[in-house]
Amino acid sequence: MKKAQAKRKKSIIPGFGLSMGITVAMLSLIILIPLASVLAYSFRLSGQEFLSLMTRPNVVQSFVTSIGCALIAAVVNCVFGVILAWVLVRYDFPGRRLMDGMIELPFALPTAVAGITLTKMYSDTGFLGRAFEKIGIEIAYTKIGIVIAMIFIGIPFVVRAIQPVLEKLSPSYEEAALMLGASRFTVFWKIIFPEIRPALLTGFGLALARGIGEYGSVIYISGNSEKNGTQVVSYIIMQKLNSGNVDYEGAAAIALVLLIISFLMLFFINIIQHIASRRTNA
Repeated sequence: MKKAQAKRKKSIIPGFGLSMGITVAMLSLIILIPLASVLAYSFRLSGQEFLSLMTRPNVVQSFVTSIGCALIAAVVNCVFGVILAWVLVRYDFPGRRLMDGMIELPFALPTAVAGITLTKMYSDTGFLGRAFEKIGIEIAYTKIGIVIAMIFIGIPFVVRAIQPVLEKLSPSYEEAALMLGASRFTVFWKIIFPEIRPALLTGFGLALARGIGEYGSVIYISGNSEKNGTQVVSYIIMQKLNSGNVDYEGAAAIALVLLIISFLMLFFINIIQHIASRRTNA
């Protein structure tokens, strides 16, 4: 009893009731109520209307494009995110802090600005776009451009998830393994990778979810062509909201499916992460 009273006296934040009330109120206003409104508006459609909307060719294609490109971008981010985090943690070189700060640029930069810049750079008039066009590769207004935009906005999630783990990982284990004759690949696979795997899964899940719902950075570089299959889900939603006859129910229904897909992906990734964490701790 005395210990409980001592803990209450030492608490800096107000009592549990007030703190919980503020937490629930903020959670409701920012997350729960907006999500509930999406659910409510989508339920205005009948089951047949909902099924008809979801099976339209442009809607199906947009989901395939968004999920497929986001998955490829997340995998690429995992590979290069590990390399970037390793360089920032294990090496000391001039400009390291500047490079570390630049990782946050995709968070700070408006996504529309990033999309316009990438489109200009990779179009047939941009210096990178012209170079790739000479070897027969088109980037802007194709799925390749969408993947590049998603890599740009997703790389910080992977780097920032892995960086703290590498900072805590002592190099002495790697040195001992190398002295005992282990190859560099064995050291990475048996010592380093098991430690960073839960964090890598977290970064992968966040980058994947962000890529699936991305709008600003992909809307320009994608070209939004139904014929070429470069329409993303977020564009279809905005198209329904900005058309002459605003279809809020249809937009909410598509957003609900997108929300469910993202939630299920993060749920399964968190389960895998939890299992990996338990094995590592064991």
